[in-house]
Amino acid sequence: MLVLLGLPIVQLLIFGFAITTEVRNANIAILDNSKDEATQNIIGRIESSQYFDIDRTVKSSSEIEKAFKTGKIKLVIAFQPNFQNELAHTNKAQIQIIADGTDPNQATTLTNYVSAIIMDYQSELNQQNSVPYTISTEIRMLYNPELKGAYSSVPGVMGMILLLISAMMTSIAIVKEKELGTMEVLLVSPMKPWLVIISKVVPYFIVSLINVATILLLSVFILGMPIQGSLLLLIAETILYIICSLSLGLFISTVSDTQQAAMLISLIGLMLPVVMLSGYAFPIANMPIVLQIISNLVPAKWYIIITKSVMIKGVGIWGIWKETLIITAMTLFFILLSIKRFKIRLQ
Repeated sequence: MLVLLGLPIVQLLIFGFAITTEVRNANIAILDNSKDEATQNIIGRIESSQYFDIDRTVKSSSEIEKAFKTGKIKLVIAFQPNFQNELAHTNKAQIQIIADGTDPNQATTLTNYVSAIIMDYQSELNQQNSVPYTISTEIRMLYNPELKGAYSSVPGVMGMILLLISAMMTSIAIVKEKELGTMEVLLVSPMKPWLVIISKVVPYFIVSLINVATILLLSVFILGMPIQGSLLLLIAETILYIICSLSLGLFISTVSDTQQAAMLISLIGLMLPVVMLSGYAFPIANMPIVLQIISNLVPAKWYIIITKSVMIKGVGIWGIWKETLIITAMTLFFILLSIKRFKIRLQ
């Protein structure tokens, strides 16, 4: 009844609010080398739109990549020096738009928004002057100049596959023993209970590692996906995420009595949030505040951020420490909760 009556409501709300091609409230940075009336006018128009939030102002071009590596900035708008003077004396000026190409669709959408705002400003200037002004925009896609879709899809697919396989298969394997009545036999045997659980988890840990190796090899050699950062760091973060997914599967097994129930909880309870609320398919910033808060509970969200940062941006551990800490905390939470529920069941 929960699936029949509750699922349509959840799907309607999530699909209605999350699925959109628009991008709103994107954090951007400004590099204003001119600081004159014209640049302030353009910045004001950009800031007043619903699409952008000016997160910071950078002082030099050397700070641009550092801003992108924080993971918050999606776009940087750089004005040439003496912007207004060049526009007044030569009737030409230039603005550089630098976008984070790790998400090609979002980057293209944001650059189109900025270009439209600049063109509107240029049109208003030309209506007031007999000599036409030309504000040219140079668009640069950082990290992904060719706008390959694999840069966005590969991290998302890794996050989804690892979570679903690890959590679902682990929960089903343990619940199967409970359903057949053999789990109690195993737990009262001379073998310690934690060894029984680990024996059920290890096979899917190995399968997940094989999946990771397969995905990375296909991504690099077939799809042309780079690994700019440390491969060792990427593997370590992936192992942490797999352990988190396995611990989530253990928790699901403690609240399920049948394999069908475990599968339903795994598929419905994990598939929908991973696809919709992890940032894999749709920008989280577009969603209502409530869904943005709920998205923080999805482990795949943090793993996708880590994967993009390490693989594409070449970020080290100091750039992803917060996401690593969050996944670690989730892992410990699921493990402790699972242990507690197993103890309750044995009493």
